[in-house]
Amino acid sequence: MKRTRLILLCAALSLGASGQVHAADQYPSRPVRMIVPFQPGGASDFVARIVEPKLSRDLGQNLVIENRVGASGYVGIEAASQATPDGYTLLLGNIGTMAINAAVFPKFKVKPLAAFIGVTQVVDVPTCMVVHPSLPVNSLKELIAYAKARPGKLNYSAAGAGSNSRLAFEYFMQQTGLDITMVAYKGGAGGASLGAASGEVQMTMLTSASLLPHVRSGRLKLLAVIAPERLTAFPNVPTMPELGFPDMTVGSWQGVFVPKGTPRAVVDRLFTAVVNTMKNPEVMKQLATASAASIVSKSPEDFRKFWVAEDKRWSKVVKDVGATAQ
Repeated sequence: MKRTRLILLCAALSLGASGQVHAADQYPSRPVRMIVPFQPGGASDFVARIVEPKLSRDLGQNLVIENRVGASGYVGIEAASQATPDGYTLLLGNIGTMAINAAVFPKFKVKPLAAFIGVTQVVDVPTCMVVHPSLPVNSLKELIAYAKARPGKLNYSAAGAGSNSRLAFEYFMQQTGLDITMVAYKGGAGGASLGAASGEVQMTMLTSASLLPHVRSGRLKLLAVIAPERLTAFPNVPTMPELGFPDMTVGSWQGVFVPKGTPRAVVDRLFTAVVNTMKNPEVMKQLATASAASIVSKSPEDFRKFWVAEDKRWSKVVKDVGATAQ
C-alpha cells in the first residue's frame, strides 16, 4: 500500500509539473494586463504607451494598459500583488513604488521585494529642476537667493510623499538651507507637473518625460538637470553636479514586475519579449524624445540585485532626510 501511494504521489507531481510547463508553453493565450500605478501624463504612463504596441506584437497578444492611481502608487501595487501569478498581470513599477515607498510608508502592507518578481529594468529617465515663469529667476543660483529671501513662502510639487522627486528636493533644501513647502499631488508626476505648469506651485523636480513638453511650450523654465550628463535636447542647461551638487544625480528607473509565484518559464518568456521590445529602434527613438534611455537587465536575477541595492540606498536617504510618514 505504501509503495502504491508513493507511485501515485509521484505520478500526480509529474502531471502537475507537466501541466505547468504546458501552460507556460502556451503563454500567453489571451490579452495581458499591465498595471501602471500612476495617472496619464507622467513618466510611467509615457513609457507604457510607447511600449504597448511593440510588446503586444512580441507577445502575440494585446497588452492592455490599466492606470490604477492612488496613495503614491500603492493602490496599483496592491492590485498587482493580489493578481493571479500566471503572467497575465504585469506591473510597471518605478524607483518610488518599488524602492522608496517601503521606507517612507512603513505601514503599507505590501512589501515589493517580498511580493513581486522583477522581470527586467526597461528605462531610466533623468530628473529636471524647473520653475514657473512667474518667478523672476533664470538660474539655480538666482533661485536659491530668491527662496532664501522668502522662507516658507514658496511651494514645490512632488509626485507623492514617497517619490524620488520629493526626496531629491528635500536633499536639495538640506544642502542649501532653504525652506520651501511640499505640495504632494495624487497620481504621480503627471499631476505634479501640471501643478507647476499652471502656477499652483512655483517649482518642482520631476522626470524629463513629465516636464519637457511644458518646457518646450514655455509654461516652465528649465534651470538644471539632475543627472550626470546634460540633456541632448537642452545642451546649454547645466547639471546639478556642475552647479556644485555632486551627489544629485537622481533618475527614475522603471521595470516590469509580476506577482510572486509566477512560473519561471513565464518569467523567462516575458524577459525575452520585453528585452526585444526595449531594443527596438523605434521604441528607443520615441523614448529619446523625453531623454529617456532604454536600459534592460542581463537577467531577472541581475535585475533583482539592482533592485535590492536601490532599496537599501533609498532607505538610507529616507532616514537621512527624515521623510518617513507616520
